[in-house]
Amino acid sequence: MKAMDKTKGGGLVLLEIVLVFLRLGLTSFGGPVAHLGYFREEFVTRRRWLDDASYGDLVALCQFLPGPASSQVGFAIGLLRGGWYGAILAFVGFTLPSAILMIGFAFGAVWLDGPFGIGLIHGLKLVAVAVVAHAVWGMAQKLCPDWQRSVIALISMLVLALVGSALTQVLVIAVGALIGWWMLSSAQQPSPVHETNGPERGLKSVVLMLVFVVLLIGLPIMADTGDNNFLALVSGFYQSGALVFGGGHVVLPLLEVQTVATQRLSEAQFLAGYGVAQAVPGPLFTFAGYLGAVGSYGLNATAAGLWALFAVFLPGFLLVGAALPYWQELRVRQDVQGILAGANAAVVGVLAFALYDPLWTSTINSKLDFVVAAAGFVMLSQWKMPAYSVVVILGGAGLAMSLL
Repeated sequence: MKAMDKTKGGGLVLLEIVLVFLRLGLTSFGGPVAHLGYFREEFVTRRRWLDDASYGDLVALCQFLPGPASSQVGFAIGLLRGGWYGAILAFVGFTLPSAILMIGFAFGAVWLDGPFGIGLIHGLKLVAVAVVAHAVWGMAQKLCPDWQRSVIALISMLVLALVGSALTQVLVIAVGALIGWWMLSSAQQPSPVHETNGPERGLKSVVLMLVFVVLLIGLPIMADTGDNNFLALVSGFYQSGALVFGGGHVVLPLLEVQTVATQRLSEAQFLAGYGVAQAVPGPLFTFAGYLGAVGSYGLNATAAGLWALFAVFLPGFLLVGAALPYWQELRVRQDVQGILAGANAAVVGVLAFALYDPLWTSTINSKLDFVVAAAGFVMLSQWKMPAYSVVVILGGAGLAMSLL
């Protein structure tokens, strides 16, 4: 038996990847914006697998691409750290806990009803506010060090306040990139080239992009040619994952069209699953596992849930695998560095506005909520407490407040 080694992509590295992402999958509450905060705390601040600029580059790339943005960032980190095995293990570790919970709920595991569940959910949302505030503060210090980039971040926030949508997020990042190319390219130094096991530029990227396009076009055609429940399931969830920017809550209308509108399940079933999806850790896209398991697809419920998960995540990961090699090569050029500097500043604005809406507006309902969230921020930023311990403390605070 081959001994595990510590080289890039070796056994110990792969074990580390799956364990750290499994822990994140168990403790990352609060949706995609909060996940980006957890990832930054883990991989930039604590483990130093990436610097802030490289992490911002990955976030910008995944915001540009369709798919679940936070899961794509995790997939890309696993890909850079441990190659394709690392990417798969990162995805499995981060997704498995919430996938099990969501598919389990399809069998009637209603465990968050009543005041206890409501209080716990509220505490976890306060965690999300603290984590995102910490991430925005840290990224702003590193990625907006001058007046030009500070203005880009502020303008991004203003535009989102006036016209808030997933498409607007993509547009403000694109405009930030153009401003950065115009104003910042001459002032930027090329980024250091990091040693990685990421995919190499060439045929693999072309094949991955080709597979993405063929499935996007071919699956609906095959599903429409006959009464095949399996093809209908895979096609519907693949389209949902392929046509959404930013991930998270943005995918809900697409999933509703593929399930409720086609009478695969009732609106009440859809909303019940959505409520539970707010309470579990990990990516909101695992809601697809519940929808597949509870839907009328004529398949084994567990198998249907797993296929729905595979189909909804697949397009985003195909695009990351296809784009990342070119991203790695382009980002070291001075002109591209200006583009990235502007895009990263815009990302700070996007995250800052997301801290306000939906996190702050849906969570901070009282002075006590503000105090608890602020305490979580202090725990992360000043006391350097690990995110999972803040989850436990603020989750308990939410339970305590529900009893007041």
